[in-house]
Amino acid sequence: MSSPYQVTRDFEAALCAYTGAPHVVCLNSCTAALLLALRWWSKNQAYSEALVHIPKHTYVSVPMAARHAACPFKLIDLQWRGAYQLYPSKVWDCARRFTSGMYIAGQFQCVSFAASKILAAEQGGAILHDNKQADAWFRRMRFDGRTEDVDPREDDIKECGWHCIMTPSVAAQLLVRLYHLPKHNDDLGPYEYPDLSKMAAFK
Repeated sequence: MSSPYQVTRDFEAALCAYTGAPHVVCLNSCTAALLLALRWWSKNQAYSEALVHIPKHTYVSVPMAARHAACPFKLIDLQWRGAYQLYPSKVWDCARRFTSGMYIAGQFQCVSFAASKILAAEQGGAILHDNKQADAWFRRMRFDGRTEDVDPREDDIKECGWHCIMTPSVAAQLLVRLYHLPKHNDDLGPYEYPDLSKMAAFK
């Protein structure tokens, strides 16, 4: 019997072809994508005290993802549209951008498939990247630290992960919608995000 998650793999392959990314890992949200990408970067960077720059006017889950990833950050004034880099990391928040050929080599671009986005379902996100070692780690971490297609009674869990896989039903919806999506899509327009630096959670 074939894996019920084959449709997720098919969607990931279609995203590679559409965006130009060598690897794509699908998750249940862009927030989860940011968390895993930032965690990978913070675990593997050469300098551990670098503060990631996050716009103070962005979606509230972005600094939350950084905090849960044990990635120190600071909120800064930054005008942006569509996407921005969480400098100095190689992680990008591309929640309001999705178009063909968008991948930037050497980066971890996190995209959103939430209901209000360019390619939309009720939920979903993905990491576009070109790092084979990171790809294997992302796939385990999104699945509770488990190895895909291995019975949990036979698996050897080496690291605690998160439960943030993309379900097959969502992947199937998005695969069909991607087939009909234009090759070029403009960034979503500006959104009036609140000033996160004024919120108690980030002081």
